[in-house]
Amino acid sequence: MSKRIFTACLGTETHTWAPLPTDTKAYEDSYLVRGGDHPEAINMFGVPLKMWRERAEVKGWNVAEGLCAFATPSGLTVKRTHETLRDEILDVLRAAMPVDAVLLSLHGAMVADGYDDCEEDLVHRIREIIGPDIPIGCELDLHCHISKQFCDDVTAFVIYKEYPHIDFAERAEEVWDIIEATLEGQIKPKISMFDCRMIGLYHTTREPMQGFVQGMRDLEGKDGVLSVSLGHGFPWANIPHVGTRVAVVTDDRQAVGDALAEKLGRELWELRNEITPPFIDLADAIVAAEGVSDGPVVFGDIADNPGGGAAGDSTYIIRALIDHGITNAAVGGIWDPMAVQICQGAGVGAELSLRLGGKAGPWSGAPLDLKVRVLAVHDDLIIQGLGNSKRRLGDTVTLEAHGIEIIVHAKRSQNVHPSYFNNAGVDYASKKILVVKSMQHFYSNYAAISDHVFYVSTPGVVDHDIQRLPLERAARPAWPLDDDPWAPNTERPW
Repeated sequence: MSKRIFTACLGTETHTWAPLPTDTKAYEDSYLVRGGDHPEAINMFGVPLKMWRERAEVKGWNVAEGLCAFATPSGLTVKRTHETLRDEILDVLRAAMPVDAVLLSLHGAMVADGYDDCEEDLVHRIREIIGPDIPIGCELDLHCHISKQFCDDVTAFVIYKEYPHIDFAERAEEVWDIIEATLEGQIKPKISMFDCRMIGLYHTTREPMQGFVQGMRDLEGKDGVLSVSLGHGFPWANIPHVGTRVAVVTDDRQAVGDALAEKLGRELWELRNEITPPFIDLADAIVAAEGVSDGPVVFGDIADNPGGGAAGDSTYIIRALIDHGITNAAVGGIWDPMAVQICQGAGVGAELSLRLGGKAGPWSGAPLDLKVRVLAVHDDLIIQGLGNSKRRLGDTVTLEAHGIEIIVHAKRSQNVHPSYFNNAGVDYASKKILVVKSMQHFYSNYAAISDHVFYVSTPGVVDHDIQRLPLERAARPAWPLDDDPWAPNTERPW
């Protein structure tokens, strides 16, 4: 029998004290598609919707696709923006009724003015429309927040396993498989959750996290276990349910899922000190780079990661390179729309005095006053994203100052792939140092071209020291804010 599936996407990753609000234009500048009209340069959060449509077509099922909207991570989402985009999705759903299932591509860490959890809000309203029996399946980024209300409203959800998020397409397939089997009466999904009482960052590109993730995979398909996920949480969100949680979806085996989720959560707790990422101070990174003869050396500018809500216009590393007389370097990049406009007008080959970066606030550092030469001008530059997805830098210029090539762009995006340099006309392989503004998504692609990758600590919006973060609304106790959240007689709300 033919089925009717409703799909939609709404998301961003909200850094609740970042300086730039996330408004409607932020979605328009990042990715906003209606009615399934996806471009060839599809965003990673649009990929699941395209895949689900293809899977439905194979079965002869009908798809009604609502809004697909994702914004580059930033500060609090404007209340009217969330409500307008949410209500558009709900209106399309109402018009599509009756539906047999709802599939959602979400992030999981979207916070708006007046809404601690936008995904919870959206899913709950969808549940009110479709009733208690229609399955809802969701795909989430691993930096998600997971509330009890969300778990009560959805039928099943699957979280990316990898950081960098190279597996989003695989997880979309997993969501489809679970909901398809549910619709055909083969399974009855049950969700089990365990609160790890931890707030942190965990890179899956190194041990022991690699082994932990593989262990999750090995459990799937056995003893009624359909899916095992780890929601790392997004530490830069000052909301009550920020933190790390294990999610297990079973085929009607709640007790098995509950026990397994707790077992995995307590195993992760024992690894807490080993899975803290390695960071290096900027001064030490420069010394280390100067001692490397077979570059390029890659500096991850983690505190100015646009993928974590920073503006992407920090000047700390560029200033340090200039001060140390390092000339054979490239910076990808600096978000500065006004500088782009000025240099576009000047044209290729022009030399001019330019005030660059440092505009979003004190955490961005002081602006750089440079004598620059315009090497290239690009209209709406597209670069490679994670997997087969694409990212837009918008209008972009490549500048040279003090022997350093700097890519300056009009749209905010983190650097996850060397195409960021290539497409802007920079020969990255010839450089001594490459500076990329990213926390971890850059790692896999840049480790493939360099044996010297450093996570560089500087001042910035995306401060990596959890104990310094203003998380006064987070549920306590939670490590590392508290040394032992599992002390006897200690309770923590979920």
